[in-house]
Amino acid sequence: MAQTTPRRPVLGILGGLGPAASSYLYQMLIDHTPAVRDQDHIDLVLSSRASTPDRTAFILGESDEDPFTVMEQDGESLVAYGATVLAIPCNTAHYFYDRLAAALPVPVLNMPRLTVAQARAEGCRKLGILATDGTLQAETYQLMCGEAGLPWAVPSPAAQAGVMSVIYDCIKQGRRADMALFNAAADDLKAQGCDRAVLACTELSLVKRDEGLGPFFIDSTEVLCRQALLACGVQPVGFDTMGGAL
Repeated sequence: MAQTTPRRPVLGILGGLGPAASSYLYQMLIDHTPAVRDQDHIDLVLSSRASTPDRTAFILGESDEDPFTVMEQDGESLVAYGATVLAIPCNTAHYFYDRLAAALPVPVLNMPRLTVAQARAEGCRKLGILATDGTLQAETYQLMCGEAGLPWAVPSPAAQAGVMSVIYDCIKQGRRADMALFNAAADDLKAQGCDRAVLACTELSLVKRDEGLGPFFIDSTEVLCRQALLACGVQPVGFDTMGGAL
């Protein structure tokens, strides 16, 4: 009887939420794979549906365009193309996680849950949450912190307005972050007793890439990258022992 070659895992990236964050995850997956030839990299399919309705606007009731319909269609397309596990490089989109995971026949990585678990494993005592208004209102990270027994804090209203400006007026428009606004939010969280803060928006991951942020920040995109590689049977390189980029 002829032997069959075991099927390789295929990572599906449900992206475009936004495009720069999806591109960054793809590059990060390449950079952290121990490869000496093309075939050592994981098999991957990427959907970048930039026209997906804005997640924050829907969550806040500012739009009646439900992003879930588009996300479900793209998830099904990725599975049809061969994806065996899915990653969503958008924290706000995890508002729809339970519905999407129930609708698809393959595992979907939960970036907020994985990120909070890493913060807990690293000894974090109180986690600050830097995220969109939609993610905060949906309590995506607050709920995950509650599950993990980890105290949390969010920026004051004025500092949160600055975070939203960094995301929407800077990163999503292809501009460098306004670091005065970003640092004001980080300082606000430190004043509330946070010893770590999660970059709980994939656009904010680009701030770490471009501005060289220090160990106070936990990057949710790095966590997703590491867990996606592990899910595909690859031991990542270039991360420290707890998963952050060196």
